[in-house]
Amino acid sequence: MCRTVRLRRAIVGAVVSCCLFASAGWSADQAKKSDGVRTVYLIRHGEYDSDDESDPTVGKALVPLGVAQARLVGARLRGMPVTFTSLHSSTMTRARQTAVVIGHEFPELQLQPSALVSECTPPTRRKDIMVGETPEDLEACTRQLEEAFPVYFAPSPEADRNDIVVCHGNVIRYFVTRALGVDTEAWLGMSIANCSLTVITVEANGSMKVLSYSDSGHIPPNLTTRTAPGRPVDLIIPGSVQME
Repeated sequence: MCRTVRLRRAIVGAVVSCCLFASAGWSADQAKKSDGVRTVYLIRHGEYDSDDESDPTVGKALVPLGVAQARLVGARLRGMPVTFTSLHSSTMTRARQTAVVIGHEFPELQLQPSALVSECTPPTRRKDIMVGETPEDLEACTRQLEEAFPVYFAPSPEADRNDIVVCHGNVIRYFVTRALGVDTEAWLGMSIANCSLTVITVEANGSMKVLSYSDSGHIPPNLTTRTAPGRPVDLIIPGSVQME
Protein backbone atom coordinates (compact mmCIF):
# COMPACT_ATOMS: atom_id res chain seq x y z
CA MET A 1 0.00 0.00 0.00
CA CYS A 2 1.44 3.39 -1.00
CA ARG A 3 2.07 6.11 1.56
CA THR A 4 -0.69 8.37 0.13
CA VAL A 5 -3.36 5.68 0.53
CA ARG A 6 -2.25 4.89 4.10
CA LEU A 7 -2.36 8.58 5.01
CA ARG A 8 -5.83 9.00 3.48
CA ARG A 9 -7.16 6.03 5.47
CA ALA A 10 -5.66 7.36 8.70
CA ILE A 11 -7.35 10.73 8.16
CA VAL A 12 -10.70 9.09 7.40
CA GLY A 13 -10.38 6.93 10.51
CA ALA A 14 -9.67 9.97 12.68
CA VAL A 15 -12.67 11.83 11.28
CA VAL A 16 -14.97 8.83 11.85
CA SER A 17 -13.73 8.48 15.43
CA CYS A 18 -14.40 12.16 16.13
CA CYS A 19 -17.91 11.83 14.69
CA LEU A 20 -18.62 8.81 16.85
CA PHE A 21 -17.41 10.61 19.98
CA ALA A 22 -19.52 13.66 19.08
CA SER A 23 -22.65 11.59 18.50
CA ALA A 24 -22.18 9.97 21.89
CA GLY A 25 -21.75 13.34 23.57
CA TRP A 26 -18.03 12.70 24.27
CA SER A 27 -15.12 14.96 23.49
CA ALA A 28 -11.80 13.54 22.33
CA ASP A 29 -10.31 14.28 25.77
CA GLN A 30 -13.10 12.33 27.48
CA ALA A 31 -12.59 9.41 25.15
CA LYS A 32 -8.90 9.36 26.03
CA LYS A 33 -9.62 9.48 29.77
CA SER A 34 -11.92 6.47 29.45
CA ASP A 35 -8.80 4.33 29.15
CA GLY A 36 -7.60 5.04 32.70
CA VAL A 37 -5.46 2.39 34.40
CA ARG A 38 -5.32 1.75 38.14
CA THR A 39 -1.90 0.58 39.32
CA VAL A 40 -1.78 -0.90 42.82
CA TYR A 41 1.56 -0.94 44.63
CA LEU A 42 1.27 -3.60 47.33
CA ILE A 43 3.91 -3.44 50.06
CA ARG A 44 4.40 -5.96 52.81
CA HIS A 45 5.17 -4.36 56.19
CA GLY A 46 8.69 -4.26 57.59
CA GLU A 47 10.27 -6.69 60.05
CA TYR A 48 8.48 -6.53 63.41
CA ASP A 49 8.63 -7.86 66.97
CA SER A 50 6.98 -11.24 66.47
CA ASP A 51 7.70 -12.21 70.10
CA ASP A 52 5.40 -9.48 71.37
CA GLU A 53 2.22 -11.16 72.60
CA SER A 54 0.17 -7.95 72.43
CA ASP A 55 -2.79 -7.55 70.12
CA PRO A 56 -1.37 -6.66 66.66
CA THR A 57 -3.48 -3.51 66.49
CA VAL A 58 -1.56 -2.06 69.46
CA GLY A 59 1.61 -4.16 69.64
CA LYS A 60 3.98 -6.16 67.45
CA ALA A 61 5.65 -2.93 66.35
CA LEU A 62 8.44 -2.55 63.80
CA VAL A 63 11.97 -3.27 64.97
CA PRO A 64 14.79 -0.96 63.78
CA LEU A 65 15.45 -3.26 60.81
CA GLY A 66 11.80 -2.94 59.78
CA VAL A 67 12.02 0.86 59.93
CA ALA A 68 15.12 0.75 57.72
CA GLN A 69 13.31 -1.50 55.23
CA ALA A 70 10.36 0.88 55.16
CA ARG A 71 12.64 3.84 54.46
CA LEU A 72 14.25 1.98 51.60
CA VAL A 73 10.95 1.12 49.89
CA GLY A 74 9.73 4.67 50.49
CA ALA A 75 12.82 6.05 48.77
CA ARG A 76 12.27 3.68 45.86
CA LEU A 77 8.67 4.81 45.44
CA ARG A 78 9.72 8.46 45.62
CA GLY A 79 12.27 7.84 42.85
CA MET A 80 9.66 6.47 40.46
CA PRO A 81 8.32 8.71 37.67
CA VAL A 82 4.83 8.24 39.09
CA THR A 83 2.29 10.55 40.74
CA PHE A 84 0.80 8.54 43.57
CA THR A 85 -2.85 9.21 44.32
CA SER A 86 -3.46 7.44 47.64
CA LEU A 87 -1.81 5.72 50.60
CA HIS A 88 -3.59 2.86 52.39
CA SER A 89 -2.63 0.42 55.11
CA SER A 90 -4.11 -2.24 57.33
CA THR A 91 -5.03 -1.30 60.89
CA MET A 92 -2.33 -3.52 62.41
CA THR A 93 0.59 -1.70 64.02
CA ARG A 94 3.36 -3.09 61.82
CA ALA A 95 1.55 -2.09 58.62
CA ARG A 96 0.48 1.35 59.91
CA GLN A 97 4.01 2.14 61.08
CA THR A 98 5.45 1.04 57.74
CA ALA A 99 2.94 3.25 55.93
CA VAL A 100 3.78 6.21 58.19
CA VAL A 101 7.48 5.87 57.32
CA ILE A 102 6.64 5.66 53.61
CA GLY A 103 4.29 8.61 54.03
CA HIS A 104 7.20 10.86 54.99
CA GLU A 105 8.13 10.71 51.31
CA PHE A 106 4.59 11.71 50.30
CA PRO A 107 3.31 14.39 52.71
CA GLU A 108 0.56 15.25 50.24
CA LEU A 109 -1.10 11.85 50.80
CA GLN A 110 -3.32 11.15 53.81
CA LEU A 111 -2.98 7.67 55.28
CA GLN A 112 -6.20 5.64 55.04
CA PRO A 113 -6.15 2.57 57.36
CA SER A 114 -8.65 -0.26 56.85
CA ALA A 115 -9.21 -3.58 58.58
CA LEU A 116 -10.13 -5.07 55.19
CA VAL A 117 -6.43 -5.59 54.42
CA SER A 118 -5.39 -6.72 57.91
CA GLU A 119 -3.61 -10.05 58.20
CA CYS A 120 -5.55 -13.30 58.29
CA THR A 121 -5.09 -16.85 57.03
CA PRO A 122 -7.24 -17.94 54.07
CA PRO A 123 -7.64 -21.62 53.12
CA THR A 124 -4.54 -23.25 51.64
CA ARG A 125 -3.54 -26.61 50.23
CA ARG A 126 -1.05 -27.03 53.08
CA LYS A 127 -2.70 -29.42 55.53
CA ASP A 128 -0.14 -28.67 58.24
CA ILE A 129 -1.23 -25.02 58.19
CA MET A 130 -4.93 -25.87 58.14
CA VAL A 131 -4.61 -27.98 61.29
CA GLY A 132 -4.14 -24.85 63.39
CA GLU A 133 -7.08 -22.94 61.85
CA THR A 134 -10.78 -23.19 62.60
CA PRO A 135 -13.36 -23.37 59.80
CA GLU A 136 -14.90 -20.17 61.17
CA ASP A 137 -11.62 -18.25 60.99
CA LEU A 138 -10.90 -19.52 57.48
CA GLU A 139 -14.35 -18.52 56.30
CA ALA A 140 -14.06 -15.10 57.93
CA CYS A 141 -10.69 -14.46 56.27
CA THR A 142 -11.98 -15.45 52.84
CA ARG A 143 -15.01 -13.22 53.30
CA GLN A 144 -12.80 -10.29 54.37
CA LEU A 145 -10.39 -10.61 51.44
CA GLU A 146 -13.16 -11.13 48.91
CA GLU A 147 -14.75 -7.94 50.21
CA ALA A 148 -11.42 -6.09 50.01
CA PHE A 149 -10.47 -7.16 46.49
CA PRO A 150 -13.11 -5.20 44.54
CA VAL A 151 -12.45 -2.16 46.74
CA TYR A 152 -8.73 -1.91 45.99
CA PHE A 153 -8.75 -3.38 42.49
CA ALA A 154 -11.74 -1.59 40.99
CA PRO A 155 -11.23 -0.22 37.45
CA SER A 156 -10.64 3.52 37.16
CA PRO A 157 -11.68 4.32 33.57
CA GLU A 158 -11.97 8.08 34.12
CA ALA A 159 -8.31 8.62 35.02
CA ASP A 160 -5.08 6.82 35.83
CA ARG A 161 -4.54 6.05 39.51
CA ASN A 162 -1.49 4.89 41.43
CA ASP A 163 -2.41 3.52 44.85
CA ILE A 164 0.00 2.44 47.60
CA VAL A 165 -1.39 -0.31 49.85
CA VAL A 166 0.73 -1.40 52.82
CA CYS A 167 -0.50 -4.69 54.22
CA HIS A 168 0.58 -8.28 54.88
CA GLY A 169 2.12 -11.31 53.25
CA ASN A 170 -0.97 -13.54 53.31
CA VAL A 171 -3.16 -10.72 52.00
CA ILE A 172 -0.83 -9.84 49.13
CA ARG A 173 -0.37 -13.45 48.07
CA TYR A 174 -4.14 -14.00 48.07
CA PHE A 175 -4.62 -10.86 45.95
CA VAL A 176 -2.02 -12.11 43.47
CA THR A 177 -3.89 -15.39 42.97
CA ARG A 178 -7.12 -13.41 42.42
CA ALA A 179 -5.45 -11.10 39.90
CA LEU A 180 -4.08 -14.11 38.02
CA GLY A 181 -7.41 -15.92 38.15
CA VAL A 182 -5.90 -19.08 39.64
CA ASP A 183 -6.84 -21.25 42.61
CA THR A 184 -6.70 -19.00 45.68
CA GLU A 185 -5.58 -21.95 47.80
CA ALA A 186 -2.24 -21.78 45.98
CA TRP A 187 -1.23 -18.55 47.80
CA LEU A 188 1.13 -20.28 50.23
CA GLY A 189 3.28 -21.51 47.34
CA MET A 190 4.84 -18.04 47.24
CA SER A 191 7.32 -16.49 49.66
CA ILE A 192 7.32 -12.72 50.12
CA ALA A 193 9.95 -10.34 51.47
CA ASN A 194 9.34 -7.62 54.02
CA CYS A 195 8.87 -4.19 52.41
CA SER A 196 8.92 -5.80 48.97
CA LEU A 197 6.97 -4.36 46.08
CA THR A 198 4.18 -6.20 44.24
CA VAL A 199 2.61 -4.25 41.38
CA ILE A 200 -0.72 -5.07 39.73
CA THR A 201 -2.48 -3.07 37.03
CA VAL A 202 -6.24 -2.93 36.49
CA GLU A 203 -7.36 -1.91 33.01
CA ALA A 204 -10.54 0.08 32.35
CA ASN A 205 -12.31 -3.15 31.34
CA GLY A 206 -11.36 -4.85 34.62
CA SER A 207 -8.61 -7.09 33.26
CA MET A 208 -5.50 -7.34 35.43
CA LYS A 209 -1.78 -7.97 35.05
CA VAL A 210 0.81 -8.74 37.71
CA LEU A 211 3.79 -6.58 36.74
CA SER A 212 6.05 -7.64 39.63
CA TYR A 213 5.93 -9.80 42.72
CA SER A 214 7.96 -9.50 45.96
CA ASP A 215 10.49 -7.20 44.30
CA SER A 216 13.03 -6.36 47.01
CA GLY A 217 15.81 -5.01 44.79
CA HIS A 218 15.85 -1.80 46.84
CA ILE A 219 16.85 -3.70 49.98
CA PRO A 220 20.46 -5.00 50.37
CA PRO A 221 20.68 -8.79 50.83
CA ASN A 222 21.89 -8.46 54.43
CA LEU A 223 18.76 -6.44 55.28
CA THR A 224 16.29 -8.70 53.47
CA THR A 225 13.85 -10.81 55.48
CA ARG A 226 11.01 -12.92 54.14
CA THR A 227 8.33 -15.44 55.02
CA ALA A 228 10.39 -18.49 54.06
CA PRO A 229 12.90 -19.66 56.68
CA GLY A 230 16.38 -18.43 55.96
CA ARG A 231 19.66 -17.31 57.46
CA PRO A 232 19.18 -14.90 60.37
CA VAL A 233 19.99 -11.30 59.53
CA ASP A 234 23.24 -10.28 61.23
CA LEU A 235 23.65 -6.53 61.57
CA ILE A 236 26.75 -6.73 63.78
CA ILE A 237 29.88 -5.16 62.30
CA PRO A 238 32.42 -7.94 61.59
CA GLY A 239 35.34 -8.03 64.05
CA SER A 240 37.84 -7.66 61.22
CA VAL A 241 36.56 -4.15 60.48
CA GLN A 242 38.52 -1.57 62.47
CA MET A 243 36.56 1.48 63.60
CA GLU A 244 38.45 4.74 64.17
